[in-house]
Amino acid sequence: MPQTDKQVCIPPELPELLKQFTKAAIRTQPPDLIQWAAEYFGAMSRGEIPPVRERSEQIPLSNWTELTPELLKVLHSRVAGRLIIHADELAQMWKVLNLPTDLFNSVMNVGRFTEEIEWLKFLALACSSLGVTIAKTLKIVCEVLSSDHDGGPPRIPFSTFQFLYTYIAEVDGEISSSHVSRMLNYIEQEVIGPDGLIKVNDFTQNPRVRLE
Repeated sequence: MPQTDKQVCIPPELPELLKQFTKAAIRTQPPDLIQWAAEYFGAMSRGEIPPVRERSEQIPLSNWTELTPELLKVLHSRVAGRLIIHADELAQMWKVLNLPTDLFNSVMNVGRFTEEIEWLKFLALACSSLGVTIAKTLKIVCEVLSSDHDGGPPRIPFSTFQFLYTYIAEVDGEISSSHVSRMLNYIEQEVIGPDGLIKVNDFTQNPRVRLE
């Protein structure tokens, strides 16, 4: 005779797991809850950080569809130091932040990216959509990449700046490679200190540095 009074065993970690998932969903407000839930539990099963918007990342709803340096910094934190990221994963991160799809596609087309994306190149082109000039674009990139929290000017390694400036100038197509080389040589020899870092002020307020 089949047993009908067998108790259902509830995993002891289930209540806390569902509680944390619910809090994360409320905090993140994903446009597609089912898709986001799949990404959330997929990340947890792989031991990765799930796509949850932290309190410090809260952006007013009215601004979610506009790309800003603040949102790019959030996106950069999601990439978590990786140099290469898969296009599908980056597209999902972009979607979670509710950023416009047409802008993502535009950056993909301009950069001629395929399945494997060099994150710094993608970031540089995304920043270029906010910067009127190359100097402004590099200023935004520095602000996004800088990990300084002491209130000083944003700064990044000169090697990173060199890579980004060379790439942006190449995509722009209006600046000669000889001019890029002259500017980089001058900055490296006359501006950069022993720490090997370049500050925003080094290329925005120095009259001898003309990136355009």
